[in-house]
Amino acid sequence: MAEPRSTMIEPPIEDLLGKVDSKFTLVTLASKRARQINSYFNQLGEGLGAIVPPQVASIARKPLSIALEEIAAGKVQAHFANPEEDAAAEESDPDAGIALGVVAGDGDEAAPGEDGTE
Repeated sequence: MAEPRSTMIEPPIEDLLGKVDSKFTLVTLASKRARQINSYFNQLGEGLGAIVPPQVASIARKPLSIALEEIAAGKVQAHFANPEEDAAAEESDPDAGIALGVVAGDGDEAAPGEDGTE
């Protein structure tokens, strides 16, 4: 009998959901980080260095796959803003309340906005 083909992503979705509080946070976090990784690859030849490079060694070529691997490894975490502070900003942009923090290689976490993150 033929071996069933695996349709799950690597890392498994169950592992990813264990790192965040909801699937909506996972989608928002992964998309924001994938945009940053894409920007990093686009600015490589310009020598700007304002965006944090990928934090995991990956054979994946797509920014979203790299972002999901970073989340699974615990290198990217969601930070939630206080809803009272930016109520107007959240009305115009539903993702405004979620910022991401990239954990540096030595375990220190960079503050949101300090390393090119939102």
